[in-house]
Amino acid sequence: MPIRIHPTADVSPLATIGKGSSIWHQAQIREHAVVGRECIISKGVYVDTGVVLGDRVKVQNYVSIYHGVEIEDGVFCGPHCVFTNDHTPRAVDPDGVLKSSDDWELSRTRVCAGASIGANATIVCGVTIGRWAMVGAGAVVTHNVPDYGLVMGNPARLRGFVCACGHRLQAHTSDASVVTARCSACARLTTIPKTVWEMVR
Repeated sequence: MPIRIHPTADVSPLATIGKGSSIWHQAQIREHAVVGRECIISKGVYVDTGVVLGDRVKVQNYVSIYHGVEIEDGVFCGPHCVFTNDHTPRAVDPDGVLKSSDDWELSRTRVCAGASIGANATIVCGVTIGRWAMVGAGAVVTHNVPDYGLVMGNPARLRGFVCACGHRLQAHTSDASVVTARCSACARLTTIPKTVWEMVR
């Protein structure tokens, strides 16, 4: 499958782009970034140096993905969402001297397979977003999100769980350690640790 790169995109020759991926208008892919197979990198996206994207990742318009972020297969990043990579950023040191690229502390972020991040969400660095989790539009994620977790708000709080198809899960059966939940749309059953299920607020 051919790689499609729009003439206005800026793709470093040191980046790795997988087969079948499309990079659209005014996107920038920095050196040593890795974009997997069959990805869609939409208009105005910024992928920083060393960022790793898995296969079939969809990155919508004007998303910013900074150094230290790893995104696994099948993740959806909604328009204008942003990832940070430093908990204590400053432009200058206490003496007023401009900081260099080495004067900061990287905190890594991981987005696991199948997760979705809503439009305008902010992912504060150092967190892991679990498999098939869903982050609501405009949410500010400051803590880890469990597999299948649905988080919303500022700061984002766990509000429920979603199926791999994206619809809400409802408790079906439970025992001392797990809750088996049924999807409200496709009837798929998903197992959630009971301690995690009880974290919903």
